[in-house]
Amino acid sequence: MWNWLKHAFAVESDAVAVPTAEQSSSIDLICHEIVRRGMTLPAQMFIESSAPLHYLGGQTLRVFEPFLGVLVDPSAVRNFAAFLERRGAVEYICRRLDEIQRRGGDLATAPRPNQSRSTSEDVPS
Repeated sequence: MWNWLKHAFAVESDAVAVPTAEQSSSIDLICHEIVRRGMTLPAQMFIESSAPLHYLGGQTLRVFEPFLGVLVDPSAVRNFAAFLERRGAVEYICRRLDEIQRRGGDLATAPRPNQSRSTSEDVPS
């Protein structure tokens, strides 16, 4: 008789969330951009400090989706917001930022593929 009440106040576990394939590609896109701009540490500090509000952050992204859709793919914003609403998402995003930074080094100083490096050969003497 009381089985319906058994899970009335159940909460997801605090384990690290595992994103879907679409969410993973959206998270990687955003994390790569953060690392490329050299904003890994400030982003991690902000994400960790606002961890208790991650659900509200996801809802806020949904509100601003039409505006953010002008800058990035709207489906990426939707996927990121859906993942951010899950418990354990903050931990996953921080770990992913660390992995990308370790693997790629400081991408902020690396030239973009469409930029050319100036060398001493390019400078007339």
